[in-house]
Amino acid sequence: MTKVVDLKTYRSRALEQRGFGPWQKRFSESYDSRTRLSDISDKTLYYLSQPGENSSNAYYEIIMGILDLGQAAKFHYLNNHDQMRVVDIHLFLADQFRFEMMRRLEWILSFEGGKYSLLMMVQEFEKIKNKCRQRPPDLSRSNSNYSEYSKLTDGDKEVFIRRMLQEALDAFKKRI
Repeated sequence: MTKVVDLKTYRSRALEQRGFGPWQKRFSESYDSRTRLSDISDKTLYYLSQPGENSSNAYYEIIMGILDLGQAAKFHYLNNHDQMRVVDIHLFLADQFRFEMMRRLEWILSFEGGKYSLLMMVQEFEKIKNKCRQRPPDLSRSNSNYSEYSKLTDGDKEVFIRRMLQEALDAFKKRI
């Protein structure tokens, strides 16, 4: 008997394995094409919200896997265009993870990136990045810096929130 293979399902599973396989090993958690930032555990969110080489390598794993560029260890062997693309997506994703951390701390109410799966944010990076720029994170009115934040332009609001990173990391670490 001939076995019928659903190519769409096969490709989807192969993409999930390439993209999320390293993270499943690294974090001992399950991820798939529908995984959003809100699905990430606090422990993993904290790890990926920290600046530095360790988190960068984790981002390279998922980005390069989804884009079928090989393993993260091969990053430095990519051509300049692909390296810049991976770095740009990494920086964007890192911001989104940090905004999610701040949302869990109730420092921000919402942010555009929270609407999308990790897979979509990598595959449709330019489109989603532009949507996120048009709608910066909403700082909670209860935040002591809200009055200053509310006077800023949209582009400056995102920068303002990014400056809160170290304080957010310290507060989140106490939570986990």
